[in-house]
Amino acid sequence: MRSKEAFTFVASGPLSAGINVALVGYTLSPEVSIDEMVTEIRHALDWLASTLPALGADPSKILLSGWSAGAHLAVAAMDHPSVRGCVAISGIYDLEPMRHCYVNDKLCLDEDAAQRNSPIRQQSSPALPVAIVIGGAEVPVMYQQSADYAAERAKCGLPVVFHEILDANHFSILEGMGRADGSLMVIVREAVAAAGL
Repeated sequence: MRSKEAFTFVASGPLSAGINVALVGYTLSPEVSIDEMVTEIRHALDWLASTLPALGADPSKILLSGWSAGAHLAVAAMDHPSVRGCVAISGIYDLEPMRHCYVNDKLCLDEDAAQRNSPIRQQSSPALPVAIVIGGAEVPVMYQQSADYAAERAKCGLPVVFHEILDANHFSILEGMGRADGSLMVIVREAVAAAGL
């Protein structure tokens, strides 16, 4: 749900912990492709980096975070020069299975697009700290994707931590972002420290 209340809730935990927040939207498929979504996030990061100095903030100290499709987009944009780390919540990191189910009716992925936009399939990835977060009650395929992506980063010697929030599902996991002492906020604060922000 994209509503002012939902955005306010998600921002309230970080703001109460003294963390500035910029909430970025993106155009949904089938209006645009996955490639175009990633480009929109990169353009938003360009704009944010150019705007932060006027707000008294350091444009080279951005921590990305996203949930569900937003987790995928956050990880896909980690190579932006202003980004120092990422918190990816309940994401999909291998798009190849998406090509073979009903979701592709909207995504319109071909093999090349799935390869190009699957973080787990990339030859290289920024050596930035990444926290991969999943609920213990998440659907098995999403849980497995998170575990596999964390294992792949570890195998490549890239900084990664894997967090399971017990009993949380795809939607209830966000409850931990709404308070400064929430379960997700503990992870966000750890990620801020790991990124040196």
